Amino acid sequence: MRSGWVSPRVSGERETILGAVPDVSVVVPVRDEVESLPLLLGAIASTLINSRLSYEIICVDDGSSDGSAEFLKTEAQGRNDLKAVILRRNYGQTAAMAAGFNYALGRVIVTLDADLQNDPADIPMLIAKLDEGYDLVSGWRQKRQDGALNRLLPSKIANWLIRRTTSVDIHDYGCSLKAYRAELVADMHLYGELHRFLPALAYIEGARITEMPVRHHARRFGKSKYGLSRTFRVLMDLLTILFMKKFLTRPMHVFGLLGLISMVVGVVIGVYLTVVKLAWGEDIGNRPLLILAVLLLVTGVQLFCFGLLAELLMRTYHESQGRPIYRVREVVAKNVK
Repeated sequence: MRSGWVSPRVSGERETILGAVPDVSVVVPVRDEVESLPLLLGAIASTLINSRLSYEIICVDDGSSDGSAEFLKTEAQGRNDLKAVILRRNYGQTAAMAAGFNYALGRVIVTLDADLQNDPADIPMLIAKLDEGYDLVSGWRQKRQDGALNRLLPSKIANWLIRRTTSVDIHDYGCSLKAYRAELVADMHLYGELHRFLPALAYIEGARITEMPVRHHARRFGKSKYGLSRTFRVLMDLLTILFMKKFLTRPMHVFGLLGLISMVVGVVIGVYLTVVKLAWGEDIGNRPLLILAVLLLVTGVQLFCFGLLAELLMRTYHESQGRPIYRVREVVAKNVK
């Protein structure tokens, strides 16, 4: 693949080099997994060929330093089912998945990790579940082969918190093995580290979501890139998802409400202090309540202005991209095809 190639999904084209749209695009973010890649590529190809599904594999190298990029480039030059997308540096898993989505041409897009802990043999099962009418099928690693304290416990806590916050009943948000309809992925835009919240983002887009148990294997090569430090990033991203879920198209409802409450409380305190000063003749200049009243009034005005700015940004976000504020699942009428 030449380095200046434009993403077909971004440019609007829907044809591969061979002129056919594959049934499945398998997107694999890669960082320092050179030992796993030969086995992974073989397992994916064998599984999909045996399932009689046309496919392509998009491996996105996210700044590897162990020879993964060189291996992928060599493989891509010698086989027709592999695209090697080499990023200029390490951007993170979210960016790698977004790049894979942009280059994917399949009717169904499947994601999985490159470390061989996800089992490619589960891919046909996820695709069959999609055919039951779902837009996203998420894997559930019921029997995880990871450390109890550094991986399992933080994961359980994070999954419980995300379920309660987003109202999306998925037990294993961290499982990379997922299957999506291509039209759903086209509506989702990934930034920051939002790859963990893809089911929640899909829910915002009105997707029908389910999960099913998948196999999970112990890591055979290398070491995990994740640790306890990601817990804090998850919490910050969770606040972003919560805001997008509830107030993406009406940010004034949150900023304006908080600003209004702040201003009302400030005015009430101000009226009270005025009565104390005029009716009782007491000195209010040194009272902390006066400072609080001024602070609440200024904060309220600022929050209200933030709400107005957020409304303008929201309208720019939707109108500049031609993005409607709704999603249509289907149109049923006698003369509509």
